[in-house]
Amino acid sequence: MSEDNKTLVHRFIEEIWHKGNLEAIPEFLAPHYVRHTTQTESGGRDFHGLESPTQKIAMVRQAFPDIHFTLEDTMVDGEKVVVRWTCRGTHQGVFRGIAPTGKRIAYTGINIYRVVAGKIVERWAETDGVSLLQQLGAIRPHGEVSPEVHERSMGERG
Repeated sequence: MSEDNKTLVHRFIEEIWHKGNLEAIPEFLAPHYVRHTTQTESGGRDFHGLESPTQKIAMVRQAFPDIHFTLEDTMVDGEKVVVRWTCRGTHQGVFRGIAPTGKRIAYTGINIYRVVAGKIVERWAETDGVSLLQQLGAIRPHGEVSPEVHERSMGERG
C-alpha cells in the first residue's frame, strides 16, 4: 500500500506538472480533494474539489512552461506521502502579476499528500516563495518590495 501511494504521487507530478496533462487530474485526485494553503499563498484558505488545482497548475505551467520538480526525498507513512522537492523553470509568462523576466528560477518545498483508495484526497505545501519572488525581482533580498511591484499593488488598491 505505501509503495502504491508513493508511486501515485510520483506519477501525478510527472503526468500533471511535467507533461501538463491536466485532463488526467481526476485520475489522481479525488473529487472531494482539499488543497490546504499557507498564509502567503491564498491566505491560508482550503480549496475543495478539482477546479482549484486545475487552475493553479495551469497558471504556474503557463508562467513556467519548462517547470520541473526534482524529487529530493520521498517518505511514506500509511496514507501520507511526504515529498521534499526542488522546482526549476524559466519565467516565460505572467506569474502573480509579474511580467515574464526570462529568468531561470530554482526554489524548494515540501508537500504532504494524503492518499485514500488510490486517490490523493488532501495536500499541504510549504514552499520557499520568498526565494522565488526574490529571483523574479519582485522583492529585494532584505524583504523590501521592488518599486515596480509596489507601484502595481498600489494601483490595484485604488
